[in-house]
Amino acid sequence: MDYISQLIQRYPILTENEKDIRLFCEMLINCYEWGGKLLICGNGGSCADAEHIAGELMKGFLKKRPLSAEKKAKMLSLAPELENVNLDMLQQGLPVFTLNSGAALTTAFANDCDPDLIYAQQVLATGRKGDVFLGISTSGNAKNVYSAAAVAKSMGLKTAALSGRNGGKLKDVCDVSIVVKEEETFKIQELHLPVYHAICATVEEHFFEE
Repeated sequence: MDYISQLIQRYPILTENEKDIRLFCEMLINCYEWGGKLLICGNGGSCADAEHIAGELMKGFLKKRPLSAEKKAKMLSLAPELENVNLDMLQQGLPVFTLNSGAALTTAFANDCDPDLIYAQQVLATGRKGDVFLGISTSGNAKNVYSAAAVAKSMGLKTAALSGRNGGKLKDVCDVSIVVKEEETFKIQELHLPVYHAICATVEEHFFEE
């Protein structure tokens, strides 16, 4: 199913973003096929969006994603205390690391070092070539998100932005930028949600049959 075409039909304002949305889907699919992960961050409402995306990718979104019989058998052989009823509830997931998680680290680094680098520090520690970084900023000018994107790019990660207005500084440092055509923060966020739902659905369909 072409979730992106459906997205554009529902939200014609996103027509200009279709190419970049498809490019990001391709980038993320290539990352997961290689065995990489998605690193993602944002502030405020964009922080909540980062967590939302992680929830859609790390468990079933539109599909149930059951474990294979072979995987369940192996898990039972290694941990007999597990029961099939439990394994039937587990779902296959795609790895996402939300940089806005981990209050102890982020508050310590913000207090001891520089709050504008709290996400960049985590990219430096956890990012690997082949991973994808996604920065969410409605203005594209959030300093901590921009710094993380710059560090990710310097490390050889693929970088992407989800923003609004004119894309800000973040647009210039990212390989792919999805910049929705709105100016007010809440209106930008209203368009971000259907965009990342279509992305998650597209990536999920590529990897999972059920």
